[in-house]
Amino acid sequence: AGALDAHVARKAAAAGVDLTFLRTIPGAIGGAVTMNAGCYGSYVADHLIEVDVILRDGRRQTLSAASLSLAYRSSDLPEGAVVVSALFQGASADPDVLGARMADQLAKRDATQPTKDRSAGSTFRNPAGFSSTGKADDVHDLKAWKVIDDAGLRGFSIGGAQMSEKHPNFMINTGTATAADLEKLGEEVRKRVFQNAGIRLEWEIKRVGEPAPDK
Repeated sequence: AGALDAHVARKAAAAGVDLTFLRTIPGAIGGAVTMNAGCYGSYVADHLIEVDVILRDGRRQTLSAASLSLAYRSSDLPEGAVVVSALFQGASADPDVLGARMADQLAKRDATQPTKDRSAGSTFRNPAGFSSTGKADDVHDLKAWKVIDDAGLRGFSIGGAQMSEKHPNFMINTGTATAADLEKLGEEVRKRVFQNAGIRLEWEIKRVGEPAPDK
């Protein structure tokens, strides 16, 4: 479960197995399972067979994908369970074709997302309840980046934290951001989007701990 998503995608492609959707997803397999990660219209739920977890009492358990109720950016893993391994299934395909597809995905990502900046990936879940498909007919009306942009928050910053000019659903550290800057920026974006569109954005980033009180 500690294997990087991109590494798994590359290894699978070399073996002629199509898990290419994982190539541009930051993080590792454990997190991908927990959040039902996905992009370009494919999700962990489409390929996952089962996972091994360690429960809070120390027992190891194998859970079927069907038992996890995988949905958009969510799963029903037992409270406090830690994913230790996962079994996936992918369609057979020519390794060269899969390699070319991943190269195309990377090029699209680099053209539209701040991949060279310091961020935690997408900040908020899409109100539409699904990720971008990357296809020409993709609808953006209820995408997080669109409602943030419509609220005039592209490039908006607090301290060293900024909503990216390139992709406004990416919160970046411009170099001096504190945890408080990032927290305040995210909450201010949520407030202004609600004021502008009546939509309450939900955090996609998993935050740990409690915000520091204002001084």
